Amino acid sequence: MLIIPAIDLKNGQCVRLRRGVMDDATVYSDDPVDMARKWVKQGARRLHIVDLDGAISGYPVNSGAIKSILSEIAGEVPVQLGGGLRDLNAIEEYISDGVSYVILGTAAVKNPDFVKNACQAFRGQVIVGVDANNGEVAVEGWSELTSKTVSGLAKGLQGVGVESIIYTDINRDGMGSGINIEATKNLAESINIPVIASGGLTSLEDVRKLSNCEGTGIFGVIAGRALYDNAINLSEAQAISDKLSEKI
Repeated sequence: MLIIPAIDLKNGQCVRLRRGVMDDATVYSDDPVDMARKWVKQGARRLHIVDLDGAISGYPVNSGAIKSILSEIAGEVPVQLGGGLRDLNAIEEYISDGVSYVILGTAAVKNPDFVKNACQAFRGQVIVGVDANNGEVAVEGWSELTSKTVSGLAKGLQGVGVESIIYTDINRDGMGSGINIEATKNLAESINIPVIASGGLTSLEDVRKLSNCEGTGIFGVIAGRALYDNAINLSEAQAISDKLSEKI
């Protein structure tokens, strides 16, 4: 199972939010490129980058920082990118710059035809972010709740060509309360699309529990504040996951 470091960008800085609240941001670095290099040196096999400003505005905002990261680590590890990707031109530009996977969130709810078109145009490179607040899907950088349920949205994506789904429990994101393993496992078992867990990774025990669920369809977890606050070590977490995965 992949342990995927998150690099969340706000005003060109590397930050972490609590429950997605833009005004509750902790700045960890003014140099996102250096942060990306740090995680790659520690053994990251994939990076998760989010343009937080882009998610709110609906178009790419931190493209300069993103392109600098891509230039620095080009060809070393895959990068999955989300935030403000609402048209095919924006997707094409980032993929041309070296992004391996694009993450669509708001568009999956508000413009499902766009998701289908993106999956056809960029086969195997489209991930959908399903972000939930008490079971209801949130969009627009988590600022707006919808009437969509997690299971309803996810099941509707089957057969479209989505590479994987990132499932985030918003209430746990950045709170150090642990991954919502039960909900993530239930989602993975209910669909035929691979799932990446997100929101609340706190300890190596979370890593162990998720790794033991790998057979259900969970193949990765996004690590944010726990890495930045040194609550877990990336190399150690990945080694534990590798060892447990070998037994499954």
